[in-house]
Amino acid sequence: MDYDDSSDPFPTALKILIAGGFGVGKTTFTGAVSEIAPLSTEELLTTVSEGTDDLTGVENKTTTTVAMDFGRITLDPGHVLYLFGTPGQERFWFMWDELSEGALGAVVLADTRRLEDCFAAVDFFEQRGMGFIVAINEFDGGYRYEPEEVRSAIDLDPRVPVVRCDARISSSGIATLLTLVKHLLAHAPAAPSYGAHT
Repeated sequence: MDYDDSSDPFPTALKILIAGGFGVGKTTFTGAVSEIAPLSTEELLTTVSEGTDDLTGVENKTTTTVAMDFGRITLDPGHVLYLFGTPGQERFWFMWDELSEGALGAVVLADTRRLEDCFAAVDFFEQRGMGFIVAINEFDGGYRYEPEEVRSAIDLDPRVPVVRCDARISSSGIATLLTLVKHLLAHAPAAPSYGAHT
């Protein structure tokens, strides 16, 4: 008897990373778009981290992600995105390799007040050949740079989309994720054709 998987009740799971520097809004982004209560491994910042974590530009930040954030969003009945937010501080970057296993692509969040903080994430995905987009998280009071200005500042490949977003707003985060998925589909390797041998 042939197995017909067209009525498979289980959607295809797609793993997406949400990356970027410390305090850029990864936890907020994941929480805003997730249709489930997001799992977060945030811990309080203590005086012990003062010499390690640079709080310049995020002086009011009181917590930090020490492992990952996790959320889920259903794109359609056949596709579910599982979102994994990476830790931002350099001392936790060793976890990025583990988190990137099996990931389809990534959103790199950027804060124009501290643009250099996204360099490590951009380099990480470029070196691994993983598809990604850059999303400018528009913080209150921050200068509004054009996406092409940000592209130039981080010397980004012209094929990589740069979009604006507000990590606090669900619809903005969803639009960002849809841009990533469209980018990944547009640049997916073509399936090999198996023609008859002549």
